Amino acid sequence: QVQLVESGGGLVQPGGSLRLSCVASGSIFDVSAMGWYRQAPGKERESVAGVTSGGSTNFADSVKGRFTISMDNAKNTVYLQMNSLKPEDTAVYYCKATVRLVSRSRVEVWGQGTLVTVSS
Repeated sequence: QVQLVESGGGLVQPGGSLRLSCVASGSIFDVSAMGWYRQAPGKERESVAGVTSGGSTNFADSVKGRFTISMDNAKNTVYLQMNSLKPEDTAVYYCKATVRLVSRSRVEVWGQGTLVTVSS
């Protein structure tokens, strides 16, 4: 009923920048919140940043001051701007959305993930 499609991952050198995008589509009435998670090899998935449709944001301590998150409500899209990237930011980044369907039921949906590799 709802699909999330992420883009923007890739290989970047330490200190570089990347911008991830995630678009929600399907039987959507509205999207109340979107966020990014990441999972590095051998580690558990962790929250990176989140944003609500009202503009409230939250960030993991490890990315504060380096990452920003924004949401375009009209396009059901969330962006993660990642600056000053470090090798420890290497992970698969997943988008998550809290969506109210046209049926008015609420669901949480995950994207398929996009790989970010920070290496020289």
